[in-house]
Amino acid sequence: MSRIGEAVVPARMGPDFRWLLASSWIGQIGDGIALAAGPLLVASQTRNAVLVGLAAALQRVPTLLFGLIAGAVADRHDRKRLVVLGNAARMAVLGVLVTTLSTGHVNIAVVLAAMFALGCAETFADTAFGTIMPMLVAKEDLGLGQSRLMAGFLTGNQLVGPPVGGFLFAAGMAWPFVVQSITMLLGLILIVRIATPTHARPDREPTHVRRDIAEGVGWLLGHAAVRTLALVIFVFNVTWGAAWSVLVLYSLEHLHLGEVGFGLLTTAAAVGGIAGTTSYGWLERRFPLAGLMRTCLTLEVLTHLALALTTSGAVAIGIMVVFGAYAFVWGTLSNAVRQRAVPTEFQGRVSSVYLVAVFAGLVVGQLLGGVIAEEWGLTAPFWFAAVGSGLTLLLVWRHLGHIAHADAASG
Repeated sequence: MSRIGEAVVPARMGPDFRWLLASSWIGQIGDGIALAAGPLLVASQTRNAVLVGLAAALQRVPTLLFGLIAGAVADRHDRKRLVVLGNAARMAVLGVLVTTLSTGHVNIAVVLAAMFALGCAETFADTAFGTIMPMLVAKEDLGLGQSRLMAGFLTGNQLVGPPVGGFLFAAGMAWPFVVQSITMLLGLILIVRIATPTHARPDREPTHVRRDIAEGVGWLLGHAAVRTLALVIFVFNVTWGAAWSVLVLYSLEHLHLGEVGFGLLTTAAAVGGIAGTTSYGWLERRFPLAGLMRTCLTLEVLTHLALALTTSGAVAIGIMVVFGAYAFVWGTLSNAVRQRAVPTEFQGRVSSVYLVAVFAGLVVGQLLGGVIAEEWGLTAPFWFAAVGSGLTLLLVWRHLGHIAHADAASG
C-alpha cells in the first residue's frame, strides 16, 4: 500500500475491511444524490406541507416498525447476504420509480410508496451492514474503522452527493435515481468480495424472531454500561431533534441568513465533521475515552446554549463547524464503544435497539420542538435542548468512565 493508503486504511485492518469501506463510500455518494433529489421529486408533485413532511417521515417510520426485527434477522442469518438482498430490493424499487418517471405516470402516491419501500429495504440492509465491521477488524481498530466510515458519509452523503443530485435532477427527474442504482450495484460488487467469518448462529437453528429480539433486549438491559449509553443516546436525540426541527425557521427568521445561508449551516457542520473524523485516530491515541465522551457531550450542551443566545449568522456558522467536529467524534466513539462490548452473536439486535432509540428520540424531539417554538419562540427549543442535555450530562457524568470501557464489563 502507498503511504497515503496506509494512513487512511492501515494494512493490519485487512483487505476485507478495504472492500467494505470502498462499498460504503460509493453507496454514500448514491445516497447523497438521493438526499437532494428525493425532496425535489416530492416538491415537483405537491406543494402540500403535510405531504412533504409525510415523505420525510416515511423514510424513518420503517426503522421504528421493523428495526428490532431487522436486528434479529441480522443475528440469525448470513449478514453479507442480507446486505446484498436488502440493496437488491432497493435497486428494484428504484427501477420501478425510474420506469414510472420515464413514462410520465408518476404522482405523489407513487413517490410516497417508493419512499416507504426504500426505507423498509434500507432498514434491513443497513442493520446487517453495521454488524460486518466488528467481524473483520480487531477491537482496538473499531474506532479507526468507524471514523473512516463516517468520513465517507460526510464527503459522499453530505458534500459531494447533494449538489450532484440537484444537477442530475435538473437534467431529468429520473437521472439521479439511475445513478443511485449504479452506485448500489458497484457497492454490491465490492461487498461480495468480502470473506466474512462463519456466523455465530447458522441459518438452520430453529428459533423464533420474537425470542431473538427478547434475548437481544435482555442482554442490553442486563449490561449496565451499554444500557446507560442507549439511554444517553435516546435523550440527547430528543433534545437535539427539538432544536434542529426548527433550524430552517431559526435560520431564516431569527438569523436572517436566507436560503443560501441555511445551506451554509449544513455545509459548516459537514466541514467540521470531516475535521473531527480525520483526527479521530489521533484523539483516541492521546486522550482517555471517558474524557473524550465528556468533552463531546459538554460541547453539545454549549452548542445549544450558544445558538439560543446568538443573533449573528456568522457566529452560528462558526458554531456549526464546532458542532460537526464533536458530533462525528461522538458518533464514531459511541459506536466503537458499543461494538467492542457487544458479543458478535448480539451485534445485530443490540445495534437495532440503538437505531430505534435514535429515531424514536428524533421523532419525539421534533414533535416537542415544533410545539415549544410555536408557544415560546424560535430560540425556545434551543433553551430546552441546553437544559435537557445539561441535566442528563450531570446525571451520567460519573457513569461515562464505565461506559467508555464497556467491553471490560463484557469480559
